[in-house]
Amino acid sequence: SDQMCLANTQIQRTDPLVPPAPEYAHSIRLDGDIILGGLFPVHARGERGAPCGELKKEKGIHRLEAMLFAIDLINKDPDLLPNVTLGARILDTCSRDTYALEQSLTFVQALIERDSTDVRCTSGEQPIFAKPDKIIGVIGAAASSVSIMVANILRLFKIPQISYASTAPELSDNTRYDFFSRVVPPDSYQAQAMLDIVTAMGWNYVSTLASEGNYGESGVEAFVQISRESGGVCIAQSLKIPREPRLGEFDKIILRLLETPHARAIVMFANEDDIRRVLDAAKRNNQTGHFLWVGSDSWGSKISPVVQQESVAEGAITILPKRASIEAFDRYFKSRSLSNNRRNVWFAEFWEENFGCKLGMHGKRPGSPKKCTGLEKVGRDSTYEQEGKVQFVMDAVYAMAHALHRMHRDLCSGYPGLCPRMSNIDGKELLGYIRNVSFNGSAKTLVVFNENGDAPGRYDIYQYQITNGSAEYRIIGHWTDQLHLNMNAMQWASRDSSMPASVCSLPCQTGERKKVVKGVPCCWHCERCEGYHYQASEFTCQLCPYEQRPDQNRTSCQPIPIIKLEWHSPWAVVPVFIAILGILATTFVVVTFVRYNDTPIVRASGREMSYVLLTGIFLCYVTTFPMIAEPGVAVCSFRRIFLGLGMCFSYAALLTKTNRIHRIFEQGKQSVAAPRFISPASQLVITFSLISVQLMGVFVWFVADPPHTVVDYGEQRTQDPENARGVLKCDISDLSLICSLGYSILLMVTCTVYAIKTRGVPETFNEAKPIGFTMYTTCIIWLAFIPIFFGTAQSAERMYIQTTTLTVSLSLSASVSLGMLYMPKVYIIILHPEQNVPKRKRSFKAIVTAATMTNKLSQLASERPNGEVKTELCESSTYF
Repeated sequence: SDQMCLANTQIQRTDPLVPPAPEYAHSIRLDGDIILGGLFPVHARGERGAPCGELKKEKGIHRLEAMLFAIDLINKDPDLLPNVTLGARILDTCSRDTYALEQSLTFVQALIERDSTDVRCTSGEQPIFAKPDKIIGVIGAAASSVSIMVANILRLFKIPQISYASTAPELSDNTRYDFFSRVVPPDSYQAQAMLDIVTAMGWNYVSTLASEGNYGESGVEAFVQISRESGGVCIAQSLKIPREPRLGEFDKIILRLLETPHARAIVMFANEDDIRRVLDAAKRNNQTGHFLWVGSDSWGSKISPVVQQESVAEGAITILPKRASIEAFDRYFKSRSLSNNRRNVWFAEFWEENFGCKLGMHGKRPGSPKKCTGLEKVGRDSTYEQEGKVQFVMDAVYAMAHALHRMHRDLCSGYPGLCPRMSNIDGKELLGYIRNVSFNGSAKTLVVFNENGDAPGRYDIYQYQITNGSAEYRIIGHWTDQLHLNMNAMQWASRDSSMPASVCSLPCQTGERKKVVKGVPCCWHCERCEGYHYQASEFTCQLCPYEQRPDQNRTSCQPIPIIKLEWHSPWAVVPVFIAILGILATTFVVVTFVRYNDTPIVRASGREMSYVLLTGIFLCYVTTFPMIAEPGVAVCSFRRIFLGLGMCFSYAALLTKTNRIHRIFEQGKQSVAAPRFISPASQLVITFSLISVQLMGVFVWFVADPPHTVVDYGEQRTQDPENARGVLKCDISDLSLICSLGYSILLMVTCTVYAIKTRGVPETFNEAKPIGFTMYTTCIIWLAFIPIFFGTAQSAERMYIQTTTLTVSLSLSASVSLGMLYMPKVYIIILHPEQNVPKRKRSFKAIVTAATMTNKLSQLASERPNGEVKTELCESSTYF
């Protein structure tokens, strides 16, 4: 015994891997065929240099007892590891990674070869070494920082590790932590679930808040990374809470969060103490109801962070791995007592803490006045609620047991107990069995691992709500690979049913595009799609096709309305009215001439030429109707034909008449012989020869460019698309119009020239002067037509003005000819028939001589204004 003690003492001095004595003061040891290690935060982190602090009743004792309870169940189960007993070596991490690392060295003692050459017994005998337990797998740890530290040691010795609470994303790195597995989902799943929540709420501008350390920083990093990849959420600020916050640190954090007031949603990966102090700072700064908290599983459904801060925490959305309360564990734990639970070396301390009493002289609560009786009962004499990770602790133990069971089945093939092949379990081989387990866990949920050793993500989503003064966490949804959220179950501090906003910029209205702020894709300015542009996408405006305009919302294009000159339009009513009057007047004149066809006035006017001229006047009036009618192939054909034909008929006839008069009197000055081609038949031939030129031009026009309609969208393309119109018109350009009317205008000008030349012929002898007045007036009308027609080419009313101007000009020209040339004759025929009688006929020579004498007398009178010139001429009248 002394030698063994001496050997152990010397080992403790020379072997740094052996923990200091007493050997089992901070551990629980259960004997068994296979020993599992366990790491639990039985105590909190110590202060002022002390490794351990106060006892953690729920996170420490509940979880520890869950492992012991699971081992008891497995050892009693005849179908799981039959004839094989599981043992345990459970250590306290004291919630500190460095202390946990020292403790975990216990797990690798059996794998370290000892050098006994430096060990001597005082009796000279060989030293006897106590054989340490060989740990084949470890359950734990809780904190991610502790698991990371321990995993680095365990992987060196190929000891598999299954955590029940560590969720840091970096533990998913199978190259660094290849022997680490966990029955809880990593924070990357949690970050994805939280991002899905934020997206479902319509919040695209959020801030993040993390406690300094692996859990907080890696959680926020995962959230930021996923949000950046998805592109739907922007991070306004990412703030970190120091491990040792200074006075006023949390007030500064709140003030910094307020620098981006539109980012109301705060995504938190922080420990419960930091959460409580952040809420307290928000309350002090009168920000109750401003922030929209989204908490990770460290907040979950815990009461401690929100105690006395219910109003500022109201509406907070939190997440927690889906879990269930294990009733069998409740019965087991409530039955624990000082007498039946001696294997738990920390249970006496728990007893004092839980019941607020003191156990004898060596109790941990020297200041407590109450003495423990040992008859107290958990759940009866104290409050009890099962800790949330109990389910996962039991699942971790069962996962290890199922892996060992399958390994035993494969290696031992029915051998009772451990066969020789399992006497020295290969950690890497066991890891392969662990990664392939699949069973229903303690809460009847499937327990499996992926290639990185992670469990599937299954989360319950809570909202902290206050109803009738009572505050509680209520489940509003769940997340299993995708989000299922009950929006109707949500409640907000404002009592408003509408969803609170956390956006950098409000959504643009329809017809507006987003102009994104550089570097911040969730912030933008809204720009209206102006003019003929429509909103092609969220970020672009595009120009509508030329024949279309934006709809009222500017989200698409619609055809521009097509208009034409309507019969009821004032622009049409006036020319139609004038044309109808002209047609009636022309018809009346024609009927009168036909009825009195053989009277002197009609015969003297030249019946054949009069009817041609009246036909041209009639056509000028009729042209108004195809010019106003709805354009079509037939209408456009009539427009081309009648546009210049009426004027051509009129002015060809007038030109023939004035040319005849001019030739007659010019010939009379030289000879008494009548000039050629002054007969009615000759005049008709000359007139229709002139008209045929117009018809030939129209025919060529028809062949070169067949008539068709076009829609002119440029004529009324206003700045405001709402007023834009397409004008249905015939394909007659301004140049074509000029060419069509040009020949008629040429005839008109030529006729005017002859009218000027024949102005000296006495009015008693012919109708040259009425023709002259007609042509002068007609020229004035068409001189006015040109600036009005072409000067309004840029006007929005162009179609109406030009059509009206053209038709009215044609009608006025016809009216001038009708009024000056035929109305006086009709007047005499109808009202003064006594004047419509035959006169004494004179020879052509007498007529010309009389006209010549009259001209000479006029010249003499002009030369001698003070003298008298008296001449008597036999009055005679000849009508040409």
